[in-house]
Amino acid sequence: MEASVAEQLVDPAVLAQLALPAVFAGLVAVLSTVAVERLGGARGGIVSSIPTTIVPAAIGIWGAGDDIEGFRRAMAFVPIGILLNAGYLVLWRVIPAFVGRHTRTHLLAWTLTLSLGAWFWIAAGIMWMNDLVQPTVAQSLVMGSIAFATGIALGIAANLRPHPAPKGTHRVGAHILLVRGLAAAVVIAIAIFLNRAGLPVASGIASVFPVIFTTIMVATWLAQGAHVPTGAVGPMALGTLSVSTYALLATVLFPVMPVALAAALCWIASVACVSVPAYLFLRARRRAVAQPRVAESAGESSA
Repeated sequence: MEASVAEQLVDPAVLAQLALPAVFAGLVAVLSTVAVERLGGARGGIVSSIPTTIVPAAIGIWGAGDDIEGFRRAMAFVPIGILLNAGYLVLWRVIPAFVGRHTRTHLLAWTLTLSLGAWFWIAAGIMWMNDLVQPTVAQSLVMGSIAFATGIALGIAANLRPHPAPKGTHRVGAHILLVRGLAAAVVIAIAIFLNRAGLPVASGIASVFPVIFTTIMVATWLAQGAHVPTGAVGPMALGTLSVSTYALLATVLFPVMPVALAAALCWIASVACVSVPAYLFLRARRRAVAQPRVAESAGESSA
């Protein structure tokens, strides 16, 4: 007989399976905030969105049982969650502009509440639709692939017109970094536990809950002002597609080779195929926009 939820929560072996990936995720969450602060919104947005928390999440979900189909189903829903996160990030650029026309009071609170509210409602709708349709693993993988392709289109569209993305001039406080790390650790522990509880779809979506993005946006907004985090929106929306790549590759590689090797290959391939091209694309777009401005300034100077 399977252990109850309460029994699993006090089982030392289960706690170890939850704690190790969660601690790693928390450390990564802190480092990614510092990346955006130190590197600026563009480069920091790409660096902070490379596959990080998905690595311990995937390893933890894989190690939680021998249900290969459940693992593949959970990973197939990661790109859907990532597409939802991309829309969530875009809201951080749209909502301040919209609300700011009416009031400048509590702008951060408005942005956080509305964007998270939209995320929860859509995520609930996705899980409801999954329960209604009950797709096969193959169908789930097809939906994940479609979500990945849609994410590429949205990421490119969000970066066609580069947004100002300055480096921060003030450091994010240690207490905010601590909260960020703890929040990321809790989310990954919940994702792994949901998979153990036989809820792979909820696990896959929970593993990409935008705690990383939310704490980046809130922490840097409070420390630097709105321009640094909103400047990172486009780069993060594009760069986070590397997480989708990692998840889709994991459905193929994790079942056929040692987990450490599979995790490493998934990470290298996702960074090489998405993160690096995304950075090169962003750099090219910024140069293309900057050249006419430089030429215009030179013309005005000569006049």
